[in-house]
Formats: sequence, structure tokens, C-alpha cells
Amino acid sequence: MLEIKNLSLTLEGDKGPVEILKDINLVLEDHLLYVFTGPNGGGKSSLAKVIMGIYKATTGSIALDGTDITELGVTERARLGIGYAFQQPPRFKGLTVGELLQLAAGEDRKVKEFSLLYDVGLCPQDYVDREVDVSLSGGELKRIEIASLLARKLKIAIYDEPEAGIDLWSFSRLTDTFKKINERFDTTMILISHQERILSLADEIILIADGRIAEKGKRDTVWPLIMGEASCINCDECVEGNDEVAECYR
Repeated sequence: MLEIKNLSLTLEGDKGPVEILKDINLVLEDHLLYVFTGPNGGGKSSLAKVIMGIYKATTGSIALDGTDITELGVTERARLGIGYAFQQPPRFKGLTVGELLQLAAGEDRKVKEFSLLYDVGLCPQDYVDREVDVSLSGGELKRIEIASLLARKLKIAIYDEPEAGIDLWSFSRLTDTFKKINERFDTTMILISHQERILSLADEIILIADGRIAEKGKRDTVWPLIMGEASCINCDECVEGNDEVAECYR
């Protein structure tokens, strides 16, 4: 379980300090799939980066399974089982997919590369000896990055806009992969997205706007609010009944 208490984040901007997150209180339970959504600039990615340790909270605390990790950096949190997948995964010329998966797992544990690639919907024979370079498409690279996180057997896996930069066919396969991973593994998953198909995967949706938790709840409760089937939160401009994610949440 991840517990965030009274967390705030202030970063230095071009015109001075900017308060990005404001008094965040949040509990993420084990083995659930959460989707962070909300307007651009609302604080979704910033909150995820605070969880990972990329940003250090200005005030407040973070605990993982009852242990305070507030002062720990990225490397220490990674060792405790928190992982982060960026919007644009890195490429590694000269490093094969199989080697990358073994590096992700660590020297003390041998991974089954073929099994991991199969779990993310890739044919192992076609990928294990390929280099992680520009020959891979965006969708392929995203799946390989997911496999690298699976190799680590994470407690918490964070995916920042996993749909970014991939085609529709790859996106469809990617959402199927997330669904299967959530069913088969114990990892708590956090997906940052505006996409309806990803929102539909969530056990719980967390709406973040203006640096605050605007709404948090089960998918069936929060989904209608985001889809415009009920009154919008903190926004007077959304049109009720819209069949797409309201523009003010994009």
C-alpha cells in the first residue's frame, strides 16, 4: 500500500516559485489499477514523479507498506519496488532486448526473457536478439519497456501516457496488455492518461486538477463524471452528455 499525506510540491518557474501540488492525500491499495486523469498542467505527471522520487515533495510524507520513503531518492525507491515508464522510452544501440531485460532484473536473478516478451504480446523469437534501437516502432518499444518493468517484479509500476507516440493498432494491443498484466500480476499499476480505452481499464480513477485531487473513486462512479454523463467537477464549460472525454480534461 502507498500512502500520501498532506503532500505539496513547489517548483521554481521562470517567474518564481510555482505551487504544483496542493495538500494531496491519497491511498493506493495493492494490486489495483489506477488511472490519473485531468487537465493538462493539472499535476498528474508531477504527482507520479513525486511518487517515483524524481521530484522531492516540498511538504508532506509518502509511505510504502508502512515505511516512510519521503526522503529517499529515485534509486532507493527503485530498489524498494517502484518503477516509472516515461512517455518516450529510451533506446539503447548495441544492447539487445534480452540483455535489457536481464539488466532490469538485476544480477542476482535470472529472468525468462521469452516468457516476459510473450506476456506483453511480442513473439520472443523475433525480439530477444534485436537491438533496442531505432529499428523498433513506438509500440514495440513501449511493450519492451513494460516487459522490463515486469522483469523487476515491482510493487508499483507507473506509466506516463503510455499511448503517446504509437499508432492505433499498437494502442489497442497495449491496452489488452495492461488488462492481462493487471489480472496476472500483483503489481499496483498507475496509468496517466486521457484516453477513454485506458480509463475503462481502471479499478479506480483519480481526477487531478489545479494541483488537487478533484475526485477519486471506483470506475463506475467517476467514469460518468468524466464522460459528461453527470455534472463535471470544478468546470462550468463541459457539455453534459458528450460522448468523448470533455475538452476541459484534456
